[in-house]
Amino acid sequence: MKIKIKYFASMREATEISSETLETEAKTPLELLRCINDKYKLNLDEHNLKVAINEEYVAFSSTLAELDTIVFIPPVAGG
Repeated sequence: MKIKIKYFASMREATEISSETLETEAKTPLELLRCINDKYKLNLDEHNLKVAINEEYVAFSSTLAELDTIVFIPPVAGG
C-alpha cells in the first residue's frame, strides 16, 4: 500500500527530505517506523516519538490504510 510520510525537525534533517510516498507492507506505524529506520539507517525509538495518522494522534499499534498521511513527531528543543 502507498503511505505518505511527512518528516519534521530531527527526522527531516536525518532523511534530508520533508516528505515522501512509500510503497510498504507495514500494517502499523510501529512497523512503518522500523522500515524508515532501516531505509535511512536511523535508530529512532517509538518511546521518544509521537505519531499522527491523517492529523490525529494515534497509538503506534493503530492500523494503517492506503494513502494515509503519517507524521512521526520527534522531541523538539525550544529556547
